[in-house]
Amino acid sequence: MKIKNILWGLVLIIIGILLGLNSLEIIKFNIFFSGWWTLFIIIPSFIGLITDLDKISNFIGLLIGCFLLLASLDIIDFALILKLLLPIIFVIIGVSLICKKKYDDKKKKINEDNEYLAIFSGQTINYDKEKLEKLALTALFGGLKCDLRNSLIKEDVYIDATAFFGGIDLLVPENVKVKVKPFAIFGGVETKKLKANDKEKPVIYINATCVFGGIDVKHE
Repeated sequence: MKIKNILWGLVLIIIGILLGLNSLEIIKFNIFFSGWWTLFIIIPSFIGLITDLDKISNFIGLLIGCFLLLASLDIIDFALILKLLLPIIFVIIGVSLICKKKYDDKKKKINEDNEYLAIFSGQTINYDKEKLEKLALTALFGGLKCDLRNSLIKEDVYIDATAFFGGIDLLVPENVKVKVKPFAIFGGVETKKLKANDKEKPVIYINATCVFGGIDVKHE
């Protein structure tokens, strides 16, 4: 059983027990307390921080959720959060960019030749008759367009696409399956007209992270 399923199961069990105890008046609490809605940010981000490979985006989500909860409970000033949130996000992004290469080198997941970074600029990447296994795309205040439609994909491909205040257009071939795992904060991941393919075909796994950015995955 996957650890994520176990964690979500435990969360639902705890919620069910608390609601039951509250209904029986064994304990008393207001279900809709100030800032209850922030739990929809905090809980998924916390579980993702434990189970997902993408720790940075989950940490940012957890940080935002906790700040909003504290502001809703009047523990800290909401105006202060607005002043500090953007600088904190920039610091986290900077640390993640510095540590990213070291982490990839240690795990040997992505070759340097398959890492692309656009900072305050735009890039167009074409894989024409080239073999592809792993790829890392990062757009920071910039844009990336990556065309994989003519690439040679014989086995599963793993792509890490990250957009911070930027955008990524990813063109994928039609003869493979595509599975996208999105995580977005003030951004969006869009899949356009991705067709279902034969089970025997290779799969492109895309870990898509957006913070004030956007990622489009499409055939054309």
